[in-house]
Amino acid sequence: MSAKPTKLPPFDPADPLGIDDLLDPEDLAIRDTVRTWAADRVLPHIAEWYEKGELPGIRDLARELGALGALGMSLEGYGCAGASAVQYGLACLELEAADSGIRSLVSVQGSLAMYAIHRFGSEEQKRRWLPGMAAGETIGCFGLTEPDHGSDPAGMRTYAERDGTDWILTGRKMWITNGSVAGVAVVWAQTDETAGGSGIRGFVVPTDTPGFSAPEIRHKWSLRASVTSELVLDGVRLPADAVLPEATGLRGPLSCLGHARYGIVWGAMGAARASFEAAVDYARTREQFGRPIGGFQLTQAKLADMAVELHKGILLAHHLGRRLDAGRLRPEQVSFGKLNNVREAIEICRTSRTILGANGISLEYPVMRHATNLESVLTYEGTVEMHQLVLGKALTGLDAFR
Repeated sequence: MSAKPTKLPPFDPADPLGIDDLLDPEDLAIRDTVRTWAADRVLPHIAEWYEKGELPGIRDLARELGALGALGMSLEGYGCAGASAVQYGLACLELEAADSGIRSLVSVQGSLAMYAIHRFGSEEQKRRWLPGMAAGETIGCFGLTEPDHGSDPAGMRTYAERDGTDWILTGRKMWITNGSVAGVAVVWAQTDETAGGSGIRGFVVPTDTPGFSAPEIRHKWSLRASVTSELVLDGVRLPADAVLPEATGLRGPLSCLGHARYGIVWGAMGAARASFEAAVDYARTREQFGRPIGGFQLTQAKLADMAVELHKGILLAHHLGRRLDAGRLRPEQVSFGKLNNVREAIEICRTSRTILGANGISLEYPVMRHATNLESVLTYEGTVEMHQLVLGKALTGLDAFR
């Protein structure tokens, strides 16, 4: 006898592939907690923050995110939540569905500054900084990009030289999220290998150290609800124990960037989801020619194509998250996810804008805000071209970088 057919669950427009079936109750609880927090604390204010180009109350937001366990979320010990990579990804998606600037605050704090100290720091550095950072009491930033060196960090000009047992840092960093509100900065600098510097090294820099300043960058048309700064290091004197002992060369900063890029794979889909949902809601209610525009074939074609790319991207993020939790995620696979998901997220935002028509450029809707934010996400943590070359080298075995 044949098995009795199972009654299929109804089609869920919000989860057309049934991806939620891959999540356990704890995953869902974490996702829902972050989504509720973002709806209560960010969404009612984000349009005004974006229009004014500010993120007021960032320290309060950081403490609230710390209380949620969202800072250094996937790290173990030192007050960190020890969540899975998938749970961290779900949080990134929900935060970026509110705004990329909020997700950037969390990513830089946890995946860059905290991760660098947790992975490469001494036990003393971990105990001194990580508990306060996990709680959101101390905000961190990550200084790698320079005015003249972005995709090629090996050419950085920030320099650390020995003076007895101390280090003296001199140089500038650019486009640094959280910089002017940070209590600690992880700064990467060239050192003299002949003097025992081992090339590029990372330094944990308290931002009240004389010679350190972080003027805020203004006049941005993207990531406006985010604190972005320049770091100026004018003869910053640090003790010998300020150096991250386990990081030498570019391996250190690049591994931190890989961790941050993973969060972007998820986060970009949050921005895409928010824009897609706005387009669906608008198409159901906006009437032209006597009926809702969602009933026209061309509009439905746009919605269908966006849904396919959105949920393919979320499924890709899940897959990479499972690989990371299993210790099997390669850097090339992170490049695959970042390249695809940010690129598709921007296209979803642009297509959503066409459905909203002129209303699509209004801050009453989230679409244009997400689209302009994603223009920054597209190029930070590795440009499109750099990720294409990473994959090109992996596919052909030929290095096109040099």
